[in-house]
Amino acid sequence: MQYPLVSIRNLSYCYSDGTLALNGINLDIFPGERLALVGANGSGKSTLLLHLNGLLLPQQGTITVDNYPITCKNLQVIRNNVGLVFQNPDDQLFMPTVWEDLAFGPMNQQLSGQLLDERLEKAMDDVGLDLSCYRERLTNNLSGGEKKRIAIAGVLAMQPKILILDEPSAQLDPNSRRQLIRLLERLNLTQLIATHDLDLALELCNRVIILNQGKIVNDDCTVNSLSNSTLLEKNSLELPLSYSRPYCRINDNNLYADGN
Repeated sequence: MQYPLVSIRNLSYCYSDGTLALNGINLDIFPGERLALVGANGSGKSTLLLHLNGLLLPQQGTITVDNYPITCKNLQVIRNNVGLVFQNPDDQLFMPTVWEDLAFGPMNQQLSGQLLDERLEKAMDDVGLDLSCYRERLTNNLSGGEKKRIAIAGVLAMQPKILILDEPSAQLDPNSRRQLIRLLERLNLTQLIATHDLDLALELCNRVIILNQGKIVNDDCTVNSLSNSTLLEKNSLELPLSYSRPYCRINDNNLYADGN
């Protein structure tokens, strides 16, 4: 029997202004899954993500990650296991050079010397970049796509068990978006992806969670979720372009063009 890597029970959270951001969330995430978390602005996506590595603590309910409850005393082990990639990489890259930024987390895990170098080289290789070419590059001078991949590499260098991404394709040009999709597709890692990019979700994810006003209103396989125009419209979402174009058909998570 497979046990969930993340288990959320009756999670609720209210901001100081009285906004109920999460309302009775129950969710299990299993090892190896790639989930899309979708919903209109204000539905609670980012608030839920911030709970999963302890940036916000539950006011009501419980969250466990790899059998560790998210509490103040467990924050270090939780943050080692849960890698969070922010929507804007400028919010994540804070050291002057790429090497310094990549090394910050692993050095806090007491890595040094050859072990540290090997960890950083692998993380950069995972995102398709050569550390030797980027080692002394200034993070401020990177392109948007490079910043996104370096931000992901910095998280991968911590060797988390789950990768959480908030709007990973935001502000990327088409080529950088395609590179990102290929990167996430080849990572052998549990992933939770909060996104408005439903075509990305359709291509990458095997399961879709829809949030509306802090509640889970849908938890189903990707094809069922993203082909249901009534469900999407009810939750202020639209069909992915892949479904709205008549010359494309979809079989499971694969796209086949019927026309030119």
